[in-house]
Amino acid sequence: MPSLAIERWAKSADSPPDAPIVLTIEGTHGPTIHAVTKAAAERGARGGSRLTDARALDPGLIAVPADPEGDQALLRRLARWAFRWSPLVEVDGADSLRLDVSGVAHLFGGEEALAEDVGERFARAGLTARLAIAPTAAAAWALSHYAPSPQPLSRKGERSFLENLAPLPVAALRLEPDTVRTLERLGLKTIGALAGLPRLALARRFRGADNVVDALDRALGRKPEPLTAARDEPPPRAILRLEEPATYAEAAAQALERLVPKLVGQLEKRRLGARRLSLTGFRVDGSIAGASVATAIASREPAHLQRLLADKVAGLDPGFGFDAFALAADWAEPLGAAQESLVEEPSGDRDLARLVDRLSVKLGPERVRRPQACESHVPERASGWVSAVDPPRNGEGDRRRRWRGVGDLHPAPSTMLRMVPLPVPGRNARPQRLLDRPEAIAVIYATPEGVPRRFVWRRLVHDIARVEGPERIAPEWWRSASTARLRDYYRVEDREGRRYWIYREGVIGDGRGGAPEWYLHGLFG
Repeated sequence: MPSLAIERWAKSADSPPDAPIVLTIEGTHGPTIHAVTKAAAERGARGGSRLTDARALDPGLIAVPADPEGDQALLRRLARWAFRWSPLVEVDGADSLRLDVSGVAHLFGGEEALAEDVGERFARAGLTARLAIAPTAAAAWALSHYAPSPQPLSRKGERSFLENLAPLPVAALRLEPDTVRTLERLGLKTIGALAGLPRLALARRFRGADNVVDALDRALGRKPEPLTAARDEPPPRAILRLEEPATYAEAAAQALERLVPKLVGQLEKRRLGARRLSLTGFRVDGSIAGASVATAIASREPAHLQRLLADKVAGLDPGFGFDAFALAADWAEPLGAAQESLVEEPSGDRDLARLVDRLSVKLGPERVRRPQACESHVPERASGWVSAVDPPRNGEGDRRRRWRGVGDLHPAPSTMLRMVPLPVPGRNARPQRLLDRPEAIAVIYATPEGVPRRFVWRRLVHDIARVEGPERIAPEWWRSASTARLRDYYRVEDREGRRYWIYREGVIGDGRGGAPEWYLHGLFG
């Protein structure tokens, strides 16, 4: 998947498709380009080059930090998904999957049909994939990365097989960059030229990690290269089979009492904590009934887990009778043993998490929400609301536990005020309450420097007694229209002691509209 990083970024980025974006990672001598969009590639940006060199060719390149860990997580998920084609799948490097399709191609109509099915399904997922099927893993890697048009190869003798690999560059053997440069300086630029040399001479010149003979032998099948399949560890699961069908309504609750201790034992053995539990009841007629709950933090406390599911399973209809039950932790996270406190009182985080869990079960997960920080310096885009039991993102694993009481339990999907973190004393403190949408105000009088002295909001006149500011916030030029104007924010206090956060949008003569406009964006206290 040569474009895995940039295609994954494009799925979640709010950026025009023709923007010259480059994803960068920190290198020895500054940022290095990790992946590029099509527009950036047309401007000369290349993966592996330094960002300063690329910007020397085109200063308009937009650099965005790459996320190699997220790319690897996606690759591991794709490896589990690829089990549909092979029981042996391995993550191979930063952008490749290796599948052992020995003896399974006929199930898909042959190797060509198998390759076509793989390509179509990856295309439906929005991912570009270059595929090759070869008798050896090293040859398949070489063809998928360097062949002009990868295609299935069959072994009709080593000589015929070598003819397909001969035109490829020596880099297709996955040698070290220094070894590749040495071979190219010696005039050995292709695998065919390398294979024509005496093996003894190559073995003497290149040894250890740079052993060219070993690389050739792996590609041609003379030396085995075993595949280490990705582990597919099933989620923790406990099963209860009944001797006779249970037709009474309390059967699911009684089965839950016996299944929870078994599941907790598995969680403890694997040092996991459940984040989502599901109980499935299997009826004698082949149908099923189920209920599931999610938790705010990982937990394996039997009483808490059973209490969450008790209300859900009470409504399961036994129909003609249940003959088996299964309780599974569909989503689990690492959870080691920890001592909550030694001499002081516990912090209360677990009690708060249990409260959130119970409210989510009673009211629904979409009605119990928590604030979510977003990557934006524009106030209305810097935070949002997500379900309290959703997983954290952007490295918020620790911050999500530091809730601030009632502000996290947002009862309605849209209200006038948005709760934000308490302001930090200082010059650029933010208001405690932020309007969902800034409301226009009429500034009756302002000093020549632009400081407001009186304004009208919701038909009430406010005389300003104190002013602090301005704090200038520029628009997000990479996601806003070219006519977006900058803002100058002021913290003001009227004569009654009420404090507001207002801003002037635009500057006289900025060429992006008429006269500046005033808005009220937040309230202090």
